Amino acid sequence: MSFKDELVTGEIYHVCSKSIANYQIFNNKNEYLRMYQLIRYYQIFPLPEKFSRFIETEAVNNFGFSAVFNSISKGKEKLVQIIAYCFMPTHIHLILKQLKDKGVFDYMRKILDGYTRYFNTKHKRKGPLWEGRFQRVLVENNEYLLHLTRYIHLNPVTAYLVDFPQDWLFSSYNEYIELSEEKICEYSDILDIQTNSYKIFVNDQISYQRELAKLKHLLLED
Repeated sequence: MSFKDELVTGEIYHVCSKSIANYQIFNNKNEYLRMYQLIRYYQIFPLPEKFSRFIETEAVNNFGFSAVFNSISKGKEKLVQIIAYCFMPTHIHLILKQLKDKGVFDYMRKILDGYTRYFNTKHKRKGPLWEGRFQRVLVENNEYLLHLTRYIHLNPVTAYLVDFPQDWLFSSYNEYIELSEEKICEYSDILDIQTNSYKIFVNDQISYQRELAKLKHLLLED
């Protein structure tokens, strides 16, 4: 894996964006849901209208976000392909394949700005929400990619937010193990995920990843 400022179309990147000063940016299910809607909406290109207008349309109010979005997004191109994601109280992880030049940069700018506007309006605050520029690392092979999906899916377990990854509703893990009816991640062309094998692959790592996180914390304190 390596860090590159120039992102290459066709390559896969692990993208992470953290809040300023470890500020809690997701406080309830509705806030996680807004980010979920944003990462879906801003994939498509060109956009039919501003997200703020789309989310308030009569169609969305009557039929729900997913039903309307699935309809309007048919046949449209995408800036990025979402391979996996996990939202944590103070940061987000995304694994993205860039499909258009500058696609990842354009996509991340839109979702981070969109969420900042939503959050600041809701909480009556001003100013930036995210810590500088998002971090991005090139994923150089499929073996590392597979381990990376496990790492981000275990984040909530490592942080002791839940005991098992399927209990965290704000990641793509349940898509990977066929527990989610709604699927937004596309990985079948890259990874051969077998449900039972993937469960074992992830759950066998829980204790190790928690211990590793403790060790990292102790080293940082020293």
